[in-house]
Amino acid sequence: MGTGWRSASWDSNAEWWSQRDGTEAWQRFGRRMALRLMVGFLVFFGFLVALGAFIASAVLGSTSESRWVVVVLAPLVVALVVVLIVRYVRRTWLPVRELMAAADSLADGDYTARVDAHGSATVRPVARSFNTMAGRLEQADQQRRQLLADLGHELRTPLTVVRGEVEAMLDGVHDPDQTHLELLLEEVSVMERLIEDLRTLGLAEAGALALHPEPTDVAQLVADVADAHRRAAAAAGVDIDVSLGQDLDDVVLDPIRIREVVANLVVNAVRAMPDGGRLAVKAARHESTLAIEVTDTGVGISPEDLARVFDRFRKGSTSTGSGLGLTISRDLVEAHGGTIAMSSTPGRGTAVIVTLPLVELSA
Repeated sequence: MGTGWRSASWDSNAEWWSQRDGTEAWQRFGRRMALRLMVGFLVFFGFLVALGAFIASAVLGSTSESRWVVVVLAPLVVALVVVLIVRYVRRTWLPVRELMAAADSLADGDYTARVDAHGSATVRPVARSFNTMAGRLEQADQQRRQLLADLGHELRTPLTVVRGEVEAMLDGVHDPDQTHLELLLEEVSVMERLIEDLRTLGLAEAGALALHPEPTDVAQLVADVADAHRRAAAAAGVDIDVSLGQDLDDVVLDPIRIREVVANLVVNAVRAMPDGGRLAVKAARHESTLAIEVTDTGVGISPEDLARVFDRFRKGSTSTGSGLGLTISRDLVEAHGGTIAMSSTPGRGTAVIVTLPLVELSA
């Protein structure tokens, strides 16, 4: 790991701030800088006194009056230098010292470290930028902790089922017949889907999600997704209606990823209608966009939950999935340069509209 940028005033033998003795290194650095500033001000003070004496001698000559002018001028220059030093220390050096201390705390893992945005006009923007950076790091750390907690919770249920079934087989409680093996396979599939969802989510958030766009018949894609879920929808008392517009046979997009998006929206809509209802899936091509809309007549979503519906592991009251479907759908749509929006009225249903830009396939 490199040592990073260092000031010319930094002792080459001193440890860098990110190491264990970073605070002491900053203090040594600060003392050296303060000493150099004091020396600089004293040199500047001597220069001003000499200049004042020279001007007085040139104007008044070598007389007693010129000596009195120098005697009077010297204290004024000293007072001016003292005022400048005090002003500089209060407006620049002290805020910088506070910023250094906060940076040390942040490097040690204290993401609550903040500084007051005061001091000179040069220091205040730096302090505000530091606070913004620290806030984002704190938020990222909270999200990481929450993600690990949610992931552990999501994996615990299928692992518990698998463990229980295997132990029951080993203890002779039941035979490893097809019924129990199919249950094990189903739970393993749940974990496999969760891990694949996390992989897709990680790639999307890292900007490394690879898309493979090609001319796609969107009408066929939407119809296939609807047909694949008709049996499950019918079992839940849900009717699926599909409405397709014109000129949908050559839209350039990644068919696998968009199929995943539409499937997620259809599954969520069916789950939102435990007592049955109507699900409408529409696709239409406009002048420069493709719009896919999924509407249900289910339980709806409250305004509070609607504001966080695309958050990771956020589940509705009727959801039995991992809580990653909508998050992944949003990331896949945005990877295509599109948008996804949801509107809902509690007790009356939900509508989700995916809007994708129409693009031409690069040669």
